[in-house]
Amino acid sequence: MAALGLGAYGAHGFKPKNAAYEEVWHTASLYHLVHTAALVAAPITNHPNIFGGLLTTGILAFSGTCYAVALLEDRKYSTLAPFGGFAFIAAWASLLF
Repeated sequence: MAALGLGAYGAHGFKPKNAAYEEVWHTASLYHLVHTAALVAAPITNHPNIFGGLLTTGILAFSGTCYAVALLEDRKYSTLAPFGGFAFIAAWASLLF
């Protein structure tokens, strides 16, 4: 629900002063939606707690950071984004084992 709501807000209500931050919001909502949908499959993976935990960490760290950067229009808040990206990669890699 949050992914859909935030995506809709970004498409219809979010109007930053700098248009570049619209793209940051769009990226955050896309990754949020895709990885939230992937969470549905977590129970059928070999390591559901690892997969689900890493996806959740990625959503919070990557998408959450991007939302904050876009809302505040300040990239100094982007510190956690790379850790979120790594969590996404680790989540998908965990499916190999």
